[in-house]
Amino acid sequence: MKKQPPVITVFGSSRPRPGDAHYAEAQSLGMELAARGFVVCSGGYAGVMEAVSRGAKEAGGRTLAITARFFKSRANRWVDEEIRVKTWQERLFELIKRGHGYIACPGGTGTLVELAVVWEMLNKGMFDKGSGTTKPLVTLGDFWQPVIERVREVELGHPSGWGERSEPLVHAAHSAADAAAYLSRRLAKNLAARFEAH
Repeated sequence: MKKQPPVITVFGSSRPRPGDAHYAEAQSLGMELAARGFVVCSGGYAGVMEAVSRGAKEAGGRTLAITARFFKSRANRWVDEEIRVKTWQERLFELIKRGHGYIACPGGTGTLVELAVVWEMLNKGMFDKGSGTTKPLVTLGDFWQPVIERVREVELGHPSGWGERSEPLVHAAHSAADAAAYLSRRLAKNLAARFEAH
């Protein structure tokens, strides 16, 4: 049976349009991910979601979208496969479930929720099924850094245990190429660790 390529779920704003810097950055990200053999998964609508799907398709990659009937819109034209769920909440957790790794691009409150939920699941060890590995989470650019640094400052100043006490769980990537390369390294390391465990 043919092995399925890993899926990278990309979160980001629906607002950027062609010609915007964040759209161009997400398009480059899609190209970089596809070039490394990843399936690109997104929320499927406009903005960053469209741009990352477009970049992946233009680079010969495969794209997946999780959409919700709640939003009424359908997936953008760069999506190969659309999985439609009923609610916003189902969409969020399906996007997380599908991903072997995650990238949070600049965005608004929706992207902030997505980033926060994945980060909290990492903190609680919810992806580590006894293998000693976990799913990598990347932020693209410095947009989310003030939020992440403030949360770390509060959490690490507390006496109770926290998932990031030993090492950061969110990697800040300065470019699309850096983000894709980091995910390639981390997922290869995870695969090797699982192989050794068996």
